[in-house]
Amino acid sequence: MKKKLLIGLLLTSSMIIAQSYAPAAGKVGSTAIPKASTVFVDWATGITVVRGPQDIKNPTGALASTGTPSDGMRGGTSGNGVVSLGDGGTAILTFDTPIINGTGYDFAVFENAFSDTFLELAFVEVSSDGVNFFRFPSHSQTQTTTQIGGFGSVDCTYINNLAGKYKAGFGTPFDLSEVVDNVLLDKNNITHVKIIDVVGTIDPLYTTYDSFGNIINELYSTPYTSGGFDLSGVGVINRKASLSNTDFNINSLVLYPNPTTDIVYLTTTTEESSIVVYDLSGKIVKNIPKANYKEIVVSDLKTGTYVFAITVEDKKIIKTILVK
Repeated sequence: MKKKLLIGLLLTSSMIIAQSYAPAAGKVGSTAIPKASTVFVDWATGITVVRGPQDIKNPTGALASTGTPSDGMRGGTSGNGVVSLGDGGTAILTFDTPIINGTGYDFAVFENAFSDTFLELAFVEVSSDGVNFFRFPSHSQTQTTTQIGGFGSVDCTYINNLAGKYKAGFGTPFDLSEVVDNVLLDKNNITHVKIIDVVGTIDPLYTTYDSFGNIINELYSTPYTSGGFDLSGVGVINRKASLSNTDFNINSLVLYPNPTTDIVYLTTTTEESSIVVYDLSGKIVKNIPKANYKEIVVSDLKTGTYVFAITVEDKKIIKTILVK
């Protein structure tokens, strides 16, 4: 009897864990944010799209083609447009005023699903330099035994940190504090957000995986011009305060020579800066507080590549220097 009770408790526990994430829009505990919400203080101001095929198993076939890139910034002029990414397609959105890691959620991504279960998903990554991108840790607990069809259904309570969790008109929010810290990422200066379509097939030749190594099973196939993730906007919740005309211009900062052997020279229009130097393992090898200086001695460092995190007037600039 005790053994049966224990098994029952374990099964109940596993079911609770498997449905531990927020429910659909409008339900108690949902994190969905309406597109018209006043929490949004800004929207993406630029976008670059690389379309994927309508069907990943036919990579040389037709690409997704619905919508224009600008429709992916805020839903076009009507607020309802989309840009379809296709299987594995990507969109990189930029922001004139950077997103910051503020209180609670920092931005939200919108998709145009017509119901709470017709969900097409996407990974979300962020960058503060447009080069190095870092992914939100995602989780999909959807079963992987049977393929979900092109008009099947996905239970959003099995999904976490994947865009497209909510139906049209409701954004999936993201909190920058959930991204793993890295010297190459300034969470208070996010200038780029990348959306990457999840290829929903469970075929191991083409499948995609969450951060836990689980296959992500969602609507497949969708061999239409509107195939893949349909991006309809990225709304900003926490952004950097407006900058004055006298603020520091990051383009004025130069670190040279590169490569170097003994000294790195800093050229900038402002006199006061602070620099933290990291090796590629993330270990701090030099910490130079704010001071008036123009050169940094590196002759004491071993041969290798180092990351210089330079802070000037509340802006962080990342540079890499090769020391020979």
